[in-house]
Amino acid sequence: MGVEWNLRLRMAERGLFATTDLVPLLAERGIHLSREQVYRLVTSAPQRLSTDILAALCDILSCTPNDLITVVKVDAQVAKRSAAGGGSASSPPVRRTTIRRPNLE
Repeated sequence: MGVEWNLRLRMAERGLFATTDLVPLLAERGIHLSREQVYRLVTSAPQRLSTDILAALCDILSCTPNDLITVVKVDAQVAKRSAAGGGSASSPPVRRTTIRRPNLE
């Protein structure tokens, strides 16, 4: 599963085209983020997002969390383990390590 972050699209629908336009609007709602933090929030999907920020964004943009976040199915192959629980068939062979010590004669 993947996530599409639609904040930039929702901002454009409201006539907000610069990321810095959000800074004072968030501050009015008690969310104090730097310009750099807001830029990252707008340009890439956040891995963690507080509910306060999400609620403020929804209030500013007159939308719901579902409008900002879309869950999408990602076609990615997952490596399957063998029935015995070992590594995959393409794992490298195991080699013993040899420690070489210098001659101290």
